[in-house]
Amino acid sequence: MASSKSRTATPSATRAVSAAIESALRTLDAEASGVTALATALQSDLGPAFDAAVARVREAKGRLIVTGLGKSGHIGKKMAATFASTGTPAFFVHAAEASHGDLGMITQHDTLLAVSYSGETEEVITILPLVKRMGARLISMTGKPTSTLARTADVHLNISVAEEACPLNLAPTASTTATLAMGDALAVALLKNRGFTAEDFARSHPSGSLGKRLLLRVTDVMRSGDDIPAVGADVKLRDGLMEMTQKGLGMTAIVADDGAVLGIFTDGDLRRALDAGADVHTTTMSDIMHTNCKTTGPDVLAAEAIHILEENKITSLLVADDDGRLVGALNIHDLFRAGIM
Repeated sequence: MASSKSRTATPSATRAVSAAIESALRTLDAEASGVTALATALQSDLGPAFDAAVARVREAKGRLIVTGLGKSGHIGKKMAATFASTGTPAFFVHAAEASHGDLGMITQHDTLLAVSYSGETEEVITILPLVKRMGARLISMTGKPTSTLARTADVHLNISVAEEACPLNLAPTASTTATLAMGDALAVALLKNRGFTAEDFARSHPSGSLGKRLLLRVTDVMRSGDDIPAVGADVKLRDGLMEMTQKGLGMTAIVADDGAVLGIFTDGDLRRALDAGADVHTTTMSDIMHTNCKTTGPDVLAAEAIHILEENKITSLLVADDDGRLVGALNIHDLFRAGIM
């Protein structure tokens, strides 16, 4: 009986999953259609307004302030964060709070980006006369070109969609996706217009992995001073092994009296030397060192040091100055700890 129940439950479960997938596909199709329609519009009637919006934000002496309410407010917060992280100083002001003191955050040098799909959100409409009176520029994003917000704005960006993904055509779904996409398009257009670079992005994301890869230099992660494993060329293998063990990098540099790098000796070199019958008491480091070792400079990006390690299939790297003198050393674990691998 239990086996029979198991067999009859499977088709029912399959039908439920299929219905969910069909619904998801309809949702994605509706939202994709909305974004595609925006792309088409940008190549025709929406294009001049978009160019004007970019120009107004770019030329403004102040900041870009995004406002909205409800779902538009949530989208506005994300838009403000995207603008701020891509070179356009921006922040979000809640439309309802603006009428209760937060309007003081806006100055005549700023640009207000007001987001409301209906274009008639009461809290947004209420602050428009005050914004216009102080002389701030106003850009609107609505789905209704004839709305109060659209007609009041200096520049209006039409983000209308044919229908919502919601089967009731009520819940903001395709419209919020289109709004977010338009915000991203505006942010990226401003990024390119400003000549914003990857290093600029990293400076506003210093704790992120990208920021670390673009900002951290070898000098920031390398071992230096007494922590560098280094011995002279005439030192016996026994003492070279002691230096490697104490410094814990799995290798030691071999240097001249003036600190110039002569070579490197690694754990792998040790195995090969012992297999060849090297005597730890009589063999010198100059007899068994690698003279064509890879080095990097202290000012090189740590990400480039990773490339050197990967390309040469090695785990440790010596750091030398412009004159070839040893100034540091690092291994793959140092880079892991720095959070850039």
